[in-house]
Amino acid sequence: MRRPVVLITGASGEIGHGLIDRLHRDASAAVVTLDLKPLDRPQAGMVEREIVGSIMDTALLDRIMAEYEIDRIVHLAALLSTRSEFSPTAAHQVNVGGTLNLLEFAEREAESHGRPVVFLYPSSIAVFGLPDLETKESAGRVAEDVWLRPTTMYGCNKLYCEQLGRYYAHHYKQLAADAPSGRVDFRAVRFPGLISATTVPSGGTSDYAPEMLHHGAQGHPYACFVRPDTRIPFMAMADAVDALLTLAAAPRASLGRTVYNVGAFSATAEEFRARVLKAFSKAAITYDVDVKRQRIVDSWPADVDDGAARRDWGFAPKWQLADVVDEYRAKNSLS
Repeated sequence: MRRPVVLITGASGEIGHGLIDRLHRDASAAVVTLDLKPLDRPQAGMVEREIVGSIMDTALLDRIMAEYEIDRIVHLAALLSTRSEFSPTAAHQVNVGGTLNLLEFAEREAESHGRPVVFLYPSSIAVFGLPDLETKESAGRVAEDVWLRPTTMYGCNKLYCEQLGRYYAHHYKQLAADAPSGRVDFRAVRFPGLISATTVPSGGTSDYAPEMLHHGAQGHPYACFVRPDTRIPFMAMADAVDALLTLAAAPRASLGRTVYNVGAFSATAEEFRARVLKAFSKAAITYDVDVKRQRIVDSWPADVDDGAARRDWGFAPKWQLADVVDEYRAKNSLS
């Protein structure tokens, strides 16, 4: 008999670390992971099975389905925003093709055990694309269904995959006489910039904030690649993990959308810098603006409207900017 498990793809990344820790601490589910990179040793000891492989390998996905009964998929695997700009074709293959593989996998898995598979998908504020700073300032807190004009391959990939998920949840094989109904329970959150006290960022265009924190805590000089006045929303990794698990547990009938904005606090680069300088006496943070990355970040909202998430499934972030810096300092025993 196949054992029910949660499948996490891309589990060696920042969100994967936090999610595995949380699921292990709560003892709420057996976890199987799939990633090209092995897990770090602590996380490897927390999962039922660690599989090193690719989401592009459909034969491997078939073997996983033969061995396990997947109740929930958390699809974290992706090429992140900065790398995607250098390799747009590869980004499309992984971010879109890989997601399509997992949606098909979820559909077949749901058919095999006769109930829907919850498919959790982390999207991004990169799906937004505001044309200029004047529009960004006047737009205020941006809702889910406006300014969906991404300027990056990563944003395009994420927006399209949101639509793919909606299709599989509500319209899959709609012309077939025996069309399945809602076997893939697709649920997505659009994350802002994420900040973790335990992992080092890698490849995100919003990583200037956590990089400031990491370099400042280590006493290493850091040149921030955006202007001091640059403002976008952020969230602590603990709140991001809570968001995924809270959304996963929500009754399906309570969800009015398939895709939700989430956010916790909005801060400028200079506000981050000031907080890091105050917390770490050896921090040395300057600015060296990268015009291309600045243009991307300027196209993202200064803040997002997450009212739908708060109403539908009780999203309630706990961490603010000061909490994030204090947690980093406490966990790393630095000053």
